[in-house]
Amino acid sequence: MGEHGVGDEGVRNEFGGTAHGPVVQAGVIHGDVRFEVKRPDVPVPRQVPAGVAQFVDREPVIEAISGWVGEHGGVAVLSGLPGVGKSATARRWAQGERGRFPGGEFYVDFAELRAQVGGDVSAGVSRCLRALGVEDRYLPGTLGELTGLFRSWTADKRVLMVLDDVTEPAQVRALIPGAPGSVVLATSQGMLGELLDVGARLMPLEPLKAEHGLQLLKRLCGEERIAGDGEAAAERIVESCGGLPVALHVAAARLVMHPRLSVEAFADELADDQSRLNALRRGGERAVTAVFDVAYAALSQEAARLYRVLGLYPGRRWDAGTAAAAAGTTELQAAEQLDVLESASLVTVAADGRYDFHDLVRLHAREAAQEESETERTAVVRRVVDHLLTRAAHADLAVMGNRMRIGRYVERLGEADQGAGFRDRQQALEWLDVWRDELLSAQRAAADRRWHRPAWELAEALTALYLNRRYLNDWVKSGDFGAREAMADGNPAAEARLRTLLSRPLMDRDELARARKELETAIARADTSGHALLRASVREFYGRYWDRCDPDRAITTYEEAMTLYRAAGDERGIAIGLHFMGCAQHAVGRTEDALATLRDAYDRFMAIEDRRMGARALAALGRAQGTLGRIDEAVAALEEAAGMLRERGAVHYEAEVCEALAEMAEEAGDRERWRLHITRALEIYEAGGGPRAVELRRMLAEAEGAEGAEEAAE
Repeated sequence: MGEHGVGDEGVRNEFGGTAHGPVVQAGVIHGDVRFEVKRPDVPVPRQVPAGVAQFVDREPVIEAISGWVGEHGGVAVLSGLPGVGKSATARRWAQGERGRFPGGEFYVDFAELRAQVGGDVSAGVSRCLRALGVEDRYLPGTLGELTGLFRSWTADKRVLMVLDDVTEPAQVRALIPGAPGSVVLATSQGMLGELLDVGARLMPLEPLKAEHGLQLLKRLCGEERIAGDGEAAAERIVESCGGLPVALHVAAARLVMHPRLSVEAFADELADDQSRLNALRRGGERAVTAVFDVAYAALSQEAARLYRVLGLYPGRRWDAGTAAAAAGTTELQAAEQLDVLESASLVTVAADGRYDFHDLVRLHAREAAQEESETERTAVVRRVVDHLLTRAAHADLAVMGNRMRIGRYVERLGEADQGAGFRDRQQALEWLDVWRDELLSAQRAAADRRWHRPAWELAEALTALYLNRRYLNDWVKSGDFGAREAMADGNPAAEARLRTLLSRPLMDRDELARARKELETAIARADTSGHALLRASVREFYGRYWDRCDPDRAITTYEEAMTLYRAAGDERGIAIGLHFMGCAQHAVGRTEDALATLRDAYDRFMAIEDRRMGARALAALGRAQGTLGRIDEAVAALEEAAGMLRERGAVHYEAEVCEALAEMAEEAGDRERWRLHITRALEIYEAGGGPRAVELRRMLAEAEGAEGAEEAAE
């Protein structure tokens, strides 16, 4: 071991990388070492988007909200028609209350969540916890636990929750903060009377009255445009817009973009179109579609076509590159036409710089898309799916390197795609994070059209994100889709790979029975495929399942995996199998065997320059040495492992090592080293929002109290 610097003679006093708190390097400690541990500053969430510049006739509602929540907080629900201004009103109220909520201002768009991940309430709560600094690895797997954690994190300071486009009471109940004085402001098309039991005030929002609609129109396109005889015509325009602000914005944009178009002519045009629509409709449905029809008719041929094809876009948000793929044009051409659509108020720019439709406009664009032939409509969706798969392939490659892939999406990257790569791993991971909902939508669109291969390849590419970020519910949905599509594609290797990966989030959610079923199906499919490396990998994952249930069986399973890894000549697979098998041997009391296995694993990881996994093997070795009473060797190994993990940024594993070192220091009666290691572990858990922080703070406080009592007694 000495040649690797792991034994007594190999202890090194080196530090590299980024520290997340206090670092002490000392062979011998004399006197007291004390740390004041504070959680690193996390920016206070200020997520509520800015309100619209032009805003009329909602002052009474704004005042009613303020009167209801007052100083004591509360829940208010704004309800009304799509496009009536619920979101704008909620944002305007939030804008006027900046500074009132020291704990933060949160925003959850449930329309976006419904479009991408099925309206999962857990996803909304998880987003808020991430904004509070809780890292993915510490997010619980159930909605109840997530809600409890959210209320704990919001128990001390008032917060504001703006919940947009809510459709069910559970979405509000799960996000009621813990601190007195907090406010929940929700918008919904329905009244949500069930929320009366949490003290909610239900506030219906009516369309703008004629005079206020006229006021908004004048503000949007200028008083001089409406002056004189134009005011009567403007009133007709307001009537055609049904008092809906979203329609008035589109109407005003038409007048601004076409200065030679008279207000009277525009009003006549809307009236004609509205009459036609009313003749086709039954009942009293509002005919604001006339406003969108007229705006659409005024577009250039190129902009109108982009509008139509974006109506077919399977996700919710897009950029110029994705729009170009949908239309089959260049990115420059798409960007020019998006500018035209934005000027016409038919698309908006979201906070992240991507484009979006208002829900009413999206429906209109989807109807307009029916002008395209069925063949072209299909081709639009296929181009989008292929474009997003190509981008995901670049990101997967940047994040995961040359990992085993069953899909050929990375191999298919041609010269034309080379400029679409990512600067580094972090940039690629962030792209996957931002676009994850769009990628899920593309996967679902492919599955709906029985395009089996891109559907399961997207699932495989998305694991580059899921293996690094804890989106358990998304992962399960994507993995389910992918496995089914791979089976429908007649590809047992792909099915085996996706079912194997699916076992990870299932085990994290403690769905062990289902995880076992997926893994056993995966083994059968992998064996059918004859893919040697895949057969080994599936058994390695199966061993990790048995680690949770039966360590003896885990050892046998890891032995099977390594036999196959050796046959495939995969050095990293052999090292990983040895690492997990050594841990299982230690768990069942075969500690001497574990030492030999873990030394072998460590040597192999270091030979392939995988210092992160090498450090984990070294830490496991140190724990095994401690069990055998070889304390000096154990401490040396664990301290070196902690340094290597810190160097690689794997601080979660470093915290576990620090706790092991603290336990050894406590057994040796070394209070200062115990404090040193517990404080370092606490700092890591505090930085990531880990629940262990509470227990470690308690331990430190008790130690301080005991020391104070001893000093007083002396």
